[in-house]
Amino acid sequence: MNGVLPDSDIRDLIDQGVIRADAPVTPEQIQPASLDLRLGHTAYRLRASFLAGRGRRIADRLADFQMHQMDLSDGAVLERGCVYLIPLQERIALPAGMSAVANAKSSTGRLDLLTRLVTDDGTEFDRLPEGYDGPLYAEICPRSFSVLVRPGMRLNQLRLRQGQAVLSDADLTALHADQPLVGGAPVLIDHGLGFSVDLRPAEGDLVGYRARPHSGVIDLDRIGAIPWPNSGTNCARPRVG
Repeated sequence: MNGVLPDSDIRDLIDQGVIRADAPVTPEQIQPASLDLRLGHTAYRLRASFLAGRGRRIADRLADFQMHQMDLSDGAVLERGCVYLIPLQERIALPAGMSAVANAKSSTGRLDLLTRLVTDDGTEFDRLPEGYDGPLYAEICPRSFSVLVRPGMRLNQLRLRQGQAVLSDADLTALHADQPLVGGAPVLIDHGLGFSVDLRPAEGDLVGYRARPHSGVIDLDRIGAIPWPNSGTNCARPRVG
């Protein structure tokens, strides 16, 4: 079967050694159609973001970009506006016909925490071609808040794909007619399903929140600990149209 692999297939790949890890993969990492990836014990502060490039390894290029190395064992702060590279605990050996794509977990997006997967021999972010066999790294850039991270934190996830896993525009159109995928404005299907942001609120409506320039450090392990902005927190303030 073609498509994104479900959790049962991910478990099989772990048992087969296709997916390996420094510490055993935990049940909490396995989602219905993805695998959460865990931070390792070391972070590298970089001068700039980079890709390994075809035929090259991340480890061989670190000397060109590394500023200093950080031990995450007792927790460490990733400063806002800086770029870091963290080896992940998982590595992978993809068989023929199988590729993978990564994306940041929704919690990191809400904190404006840019998280991308990079690999050896890589020419683009968040993509693993068929046959990739090697380590995985997370490039992390906190853009609004400094964050406290520790080994084992799960900031991005990997989806494994067998064969063709993308719906055509005709298939998307048919699916939307049967089960509406988006509401509001007329659906835009052109080489995929398009989304847009409504920046035309009525008078006084909320558009979004802007981070304060000197907010405190966010501890990513403290789930639900930050009050909603309207309740008096100084972490963010609303922006209206």
